[in-house]
Parts: sequence; C-alpha cells; structure tokens
Amino acid sequence: MATINHGTSRRCVYKWIDSPVGRLKLVATDQALIAILWEHDRPRRVRLDIDAEDNHHEVLSEAERQLGEYFAGRRTAFVLKLDPAGTPFQRSVWQALLTIPFGETRSYGQIARQIGHPSATRAVGAANGRNPLSIVAPCHRVVGSNGDLTGFGGGLEAKAFLLALERPDEKQPQSTQSPRRLL
Repeated sequence: MATINHGTSRRCVYKWIDSPVGRLKLVATDQALIAILWEHDRPRRVRLDIDAEDNHHEVLSEAERQLGEYFAGRRTAFVLKLDPAGTPFQRSVWQALLTIPFGETRSYGQIARQIGHPSATRAVGAANGRNPLSIVAPCHRVVGSNGDLTGFGGGLEAKAFLLALERPDEKQPQSTQSPRRLL
C-alpha cells in the first residue's frame, strides 16, 4: 500500500449523485476517488479541502456509473482507483474492508484479527467510522460480534438497505473481480 504525502497539495473536486440511500457526495483527485460522503454527514467525520464542483470529472463519472450498477443489482465489486487519506492503521482497516465479499459480513473483532491487531476492536470500530469511501470500501458489511447492526455514517436504515441489497440470490451475479487495493 502506498503512503500519502500530506506535504503536497492535491486538487479535489466533487459532484452530488442521487441514490436509493440518499444523496451522495463523490470526491476525487485527478488520479483517484478519495471519498463518498453522505448528504447529512457529520462535518468532521471526514476532513477534506475541496476545491470545486465538477460534474464531468472522469473519476467521478466512473464512480457514479459503477455505483448506479451496484444499486441496480448489476455490480458486486468496484473497479476504481482509491486514495483515501488516513493513518496507516486506518488504511489497514479500510484495506481489510475491501476483502469482505459481496453479501457477507464481518465483525469488528474479525477485522482486528485480520489486520494483526486482535485486541484493537474499538480502534477498528473508530477507523471504520471514519471510512471516507462508504459503500465502495464496504463498512456497511461490518457488524457487531452478535450480528447486530451497529453505527454507520449513513444511518442504520441505510446500512440495513445496503445489506439487504447484497443478499445473494439467483438474480444477482457473483463477482469474479479480485479485491481492489488502495493506492
């Protein structure tokens, strides 16, 4: 996984899209998608310096297309360049999210063990809560150890909707894509 050099500035642009879980704000640099934010997101959950709106930006348009296919039940894996800003620990959690298969869930404890920090369940929960790439880095697939739905940036109703959307059935194609890596 590449590291992010916070000493350099990078131009960030955004566009709003409508979805079955509400309006989403897509944010990207010229190279990669860096955030998918909820319309009523807490302002400090994901901190970004956004320069301008750009409804025709190539990265944003591709993310919008793939999200549309996902919500229509025609996509089970995203193929996008991702470059979220975060600590090395956060990025390891977000990378682990990308390995959770479509239609499956993991607990915070399972993610903590996967990244080699078995006692860091609460820290995994905190990193999950700061995931800037909702839906694409599927933090909605992380549940409590007893299977209960727990906090989610888009709200528990949106989390329940996304999990229901991903329930495997005969109509939904299975993914043959390998998990994407963060830049």
